[in-house]
Amino acid sequence: MGRNAAIVAAGQTDHVSRRLDVSIPEMVREAVDRCLGSKDLNPGQVDAVVVGNMELFEGINFPELWMASAIGAAGKPLFKLNNGGTVGASVAVAAAHLVASGLYDVVLGIGYEKQSEGETQSAITTVGDPAWERSVMAGAIGNFGVMASTYVAESGVTAEQAAKVTVKARRNACLNPHAHLQSPDITVEEVLASRMLAAPLRLLDMCPSSDGACAVVMAAPDRAREMTPRPAWVAATETAHDTQFMGDSPKRLARMRSLIAASDSVYSKAGIVDPRAELDVAEVYEPASYAELAMYESLRFCDWGEGGSLVDEGVTLMDGELPVNPSGGVLSTNPVGATALIRVAEAALQVMGEAGDHQIPGVETALATGYGGNAWTEAVILKGSAP
Repeated sequence: MGRNAAIVAAGQTDHVSRRLDVSIPEMVREAVDRCLGSKDLNPGQVDAVVVGNMELFEGINFPELWMASAIGAAGKPLFKLNNGGTVGASVAVAAAHLVASGLYDVVLGIGYEKQSEGETQSAITTVGDPAWERSVMAGAIGNFGVMASTYVAESGVTAEQAAKVTVKARRNACLNPHAHLQSPDITVEEVLASRMLAAPLRLLDMCPSSDGACAVVMAAPDRAREMTPRPAWVAATETAHDTQFMGDSPKRLARMRSLIAASDSVYSKAGIVDPRAELDVAEVYEPASYAELAMYESLRFCDWGEGGSLVDEGVTLMDGELPVNPSGGVLSTNPVGATALIRVAEAALQVMGEAGDHQIPGVETALATGYGGNAWTEAVILKGSAP
């Protein structure tokens, strides 16, 4: 990229199963108002807007147009992305590039979804090959069931270790007022006793379906320093893809090639040699408990096959060596179009020292990832000092 870019503000709705009290534009406006209001900004200071959601992967409904006035985008350049689960992180990367390129000084990035209205599941259910995949891999549960069973076979990870990830997530979420599922008393035994969805995934191994929105403001250096005393500087971003036929590529499900490629690239760009030692916090996109364990390995937090040991040792707890998802993560909150942007926003709040009760002390370097359909990964490194 050219000049530096930084996140100066972030805001999100309080995520729940169904937002029957608001329309989609009203819900999105809540996140925008909270984002801008956190730094006493107004829509007139925004030069351009980037919007992302699932929208059936097709981009044919143009929801960004019928909500333009509600989000302060009327009369401004308006960009739309709709590339699956990772779209929120793509919004953040696009906003960073628009600022770094010099085209705009201040860009508002927005991600949202009303999963209660059903469009998200319609898209995911039909994404698999109709003859060979759809009967067993329709939707996120089937796909992650295959991923988890492959990972168990390769790594020897146990159901108890996966359950510890859920317990960590739901307890962390209790410190986050925006999180959807907050379970202070959840236990490993409760996770293991929940009903089976797609072996080895049980109900409490999976993320919820949430309605919600998130927004961030990305700014050029001079504007960033005016807007906040400690911006979250974008040290590096990367996008990686892996096109695959799921039934022919079981190993790729546990060893996530696009996540490996994207994270290795941002580490190199940011000068990170040992992620576990050099990152202060990570917000990763883990729709299932087993996925987080596998991601520890693909992100090089540990060696292959050691993801379960990492959670056993408490490394990724709030007070551990490398806290992962102190916000509660996707396992606690999942408005798909906003979910990956929440990862970036939460990482930025950690760097800015504004994460509230789930703040990790002394965060200087944070990682955020998004992971979506056809293994599309975005990775972002944020730092407390300008690169």
